[in-house]
Amino acid sequence: MREDVENLDIADVTANWVNAAVLQHQIDERIKALADLSHTPLFFGRLDYLHAPGADKAEGADGERFYIGRRHVHDAEGDPMVIDWRAPVSQPFYRASKKDPMDVGLRRRFGYTGGDLTAYEDEHLSDPSEAAATSKLLQQEIERPRVGPMRDIVATIQPEQDEIVRSGLSGSVCVQGGPGTGKTAVGLHRVAYLLYAHRERLARTGTLVIGPNKSFLHYIEQVLPALGELEVKQATVDDLVAHVEVRGTDDATAAVVKGDARMAEVLRRAVRSHVTLPTEGVVVVRGSRRWRVPAYELETIVGELLDRDIRYGAAREALPQRIAHAVLVQMERSGEAPDDRVQDAVARNTAVKAAVKAIWPPVDPAKLVLRLLTDADFLAVHADGILDEDEQKEILWSKPVRSVKSARWAPADAVLIDEATDLVQRTHSLGHVVLDEAQDLSPMQYRAVGRRCTTGSATVLGDLAQGTTPWATRSWDEALAHLGKGDAVIEELTAGFRVPTDVITYASRLLPHIAPGLTPVASVRENPGFFEVRPTTADEQVIGACEELLRNEGSIGLIAADARIPALTEALAAAGLTYLGPGEETTAQTRLTLVPASLAKGLEYDYVVLDEPQAVVDGEPDERTGLRRLYVALTRAVSGLTVTHAAPLPRQLA
Repeated sequence: MREDVENLDIADVTANWVNAAVLQHQIDERIKALADLSHTPLFFGRLDYLHAPGADKAEGADGERFYIGRRHVHDAEGDPMVIDWRAPVSQPFYRASKKDPMDVGLRRRFGYTGGDLTAYEDEHLSDPSEAAATSKLLQQEIERPRVGPMRDIVATIQPEQDEIVRSGLSGSVCVQGGPGTGKTAVGLHRVAYLLYAHRERLARTGTLVIGPNKSFLHYIEQVLPALGELEVKQATVDDLVAHVEVRGTDDATAAVVKGDARMAEVLRRAVRSHVTLPTEGVVVVRGSRRWRVPAYELETIVGELLDRDIRYGAAREALPQRIAHAVLVQMERSGEAPDDRVQDAVARNTAVKAAVKAIWPPVDPAKLVLRLLTDADFLAVHADGILDEDEQKEILWSKPVRSVKSARWAPADAVLIDEATDLVQRTHSLGHVVLDEAQDLSPMQYRAVGRRCTTGSATVLGDLAQGTTPWATRSWDEALAHLGKGDAVIEELTAGFRVPTDVITYASRLLPHIAPGLTPVASVRENPGFFEVRPTTADEQVIGACEELLRNEGSIGLIAADARIPALTEALAAAGLTYLGPGEETTAQTRLTLVPASLAKGLEYDYVVLDEPQAVVDGEPDERTGLRRLYVALTRAVSGLTVTHAAPLPRQLA
């Protein structure tokens, strides 16, 4: 298929060089999409239907056989050999069961090592004499060592996951899922499915995946290309709101206030305060005639624009046209017959432009936010009845700042500037946005993401128990309201595929303290996994635990409190162990990654050494946030976990 595209001759099929360049770009993208994946088979399953799909079953039509794979594959004549996993005819591979065989006589799963076929497993779904059984190949695929970036799960999607993946484009979905339930994979595969089902629409409107940090995005970046989807953009929330250079930080209290949804009203008031009601009329001179729009009429025009509550910039652009229209009405009354060109000329008249500048001056969002954060009186006026005096003092900068460029903006300030920017000029909306690790966003950050999908839909992924910011989400209903997707369907995934039973059971001891009422994850893994709590007296013993685990196949993550990273870096160097940073791709030579606890979210390793749990807790502003950070760190392992500690363990784990 790739060679066919490479051999296309477009010399005589385009009218000009522009068309030729566009067509060549499309061909190049198609060639990229058809790249071979050396360790990934073209198909992983087979369905034998009792009857041809769509045929009248009463007529006894013969069944059909379909091979299911990551990509559609056809032969030289164009006949399909492998059916895309997203096609409707592939759906029973994920949904069919003994209770509901969906007209499938046989479902076959194939097992592979690298690119070689090594096993297969059959289920005769329509045979009542065959008992339902757990798939061994499914278990092996789930437990396969994690080396390299995150991989797709098309061969192991479960029925409850498939239901979310195939939900329609028009509705938004929120997925609450504990560690290892596959929520990130579900979100990415939902993007792939939507691009398959609504390709033209999403090609026009765009698709975006938002992750918590660059390391996480680097870890997941190969999933969609492996499924043939190359056009999906990835970003962090900080990337979305990068209107200014962020060089500063806030303390937790100030960041919580700045991230509060009430700040949106403070900003709205501050923006609208620039409008000044006119006290004088406007006189427009055209030729020998003078046309006057009195102050009371201007005031009516301005009042109407304010009442419409449209964007500040849009109203400012409309104001000269409204004034010009008032002049044209006078011209028509006097017997003239002006047209649109006259109205445009009046709107550009010097007197009209001067009036607009005085009534509705331009607003620079960054300068506006800077004034709010540095001018106590300006903030007090616009935060009156919204923020109390203590809250206002928390967000005011103690030192004066000369300009926007010299200011040491914090991440929360950039979000405020993004809100102000949207109040002035509408933010471009995409067709679909996937928001992962959403529980860590502030209300103002939710609003920033929501602006990017006002005319589209969203897939929100997260776990309330893993919220590790002081402003972490308390409930999905509240978060979705800030996002502007209050009608989103909330789904919960509770079956754990990644974390072994013993490990998730140990980590779940923290749930009553960090997320009371949340359903614990139940591991479906038959292998209980390796789990050990090991007292230590020196960093060399921690490194020794890593060396022991490196004797196994797969990746190793050494997770520690951020403050412990320098000491462990020295210990690793002294032991002669090479290691990677979070998100860097593991290789056969280097399988150990040193991970600060603050960057562990969303990552996974075959084996994890967790250093000093109490230090992880102590590294956060409050105990609950610290315990949530610890819960994240405890649940990164796929096959085994070793907890090392010199200090006593947190009492919640006792």
